[in-house]
Amino acid sequence: MNLGPQRIVCLTEETTEWLYLLGQEHRIVGISGYTVRPRRARDEKPKVSAFLTAKVDKILALQPDCVFGFSDLQADIAASLIRAGVQVTVFNQRSVNEIFSMLYQVAAMVGCTESALAWMDATHQRLAEITQAVAALEAAGKRRPRVFFEEWDEPHISGIRWVSELLGLAGGDDVFPELAVESLGKNRIIADGAEIVRRNPDIIIGSWCGKKFRPEKVAARAGWQDVAAVKTGQLFEIKSADILQPGPAALTDGVAQMHRIVTNWMAR
Repeated sequence: MNLGPQRIVCLTEETTEWLYLLGQEHRIVGISGYTVRPRRARDEKPKVSAFLTAKVDKILALQPDCVFGFSDLQADIAASLIRAGVQVTVFNQRSVNEIFSMLYQVAAMVGCTESALAWMDATHQRLAEITQAVAALEAAGKRRPRVFFEEWDEPHISGIRWVSELLGLAGGDDVFPELAVESLGKNRIIADGAEIVRRNPDIIIGSWCGKKFRPEKVAARAGWQDVAAVKTGQLFEIKSADILQPGPAALTDGVAQMHRIVTNWMAR
């Protein structure tokens, strides 16, 4: 028996990647234009949305029996589709645990809980191995680095919760941990760049929401020349598709990249 929705539109990348990982890509009839994971999805599926906007008429023409969205930022799109009679499920996962919960719920909807649980168990094991490796370095007397993760540059935005949590697992200490409780980007703006300088991160990681991170621009900011990360050249980019997607990518490639950056610093 073929249960669950058969014609799914994914308004963000994480549900698209997850359905491909579950072998359920045949159910997807439309995706976000920002989707890059998996790469083949861009060639195989119609692109029907950005992030804040969507082609509602094009979505309706695909006759979806379910649309997956993410966060309050897509509430207006969801409302338009609901008024048109479409079933819409909008997730709002912000923490690592909530990401796992979202993955399980999607898998249950398409009848793939067994394979989903196997993937999640393996991912939990990889995360445990990362924390064990960090603990070993700490036991050897290595200090955890202070890390500034910059989600956007003008204005400075930081503190997205799952990134902060994964950074902690990877071995780094977020220099703005208090921002992780704020779900809205406008509440995570750091108005005074001098406060970043004052907190003196050892490492700066940029992921500018799809815009290329420019370490030379960061290093040239007024007053930043004495920041430890700038003085030692510890400025790195992690692509937004790998870390700002609250789904499989962040739990695998995103955290792995942060772990490499952090442990290379610790091992110096």
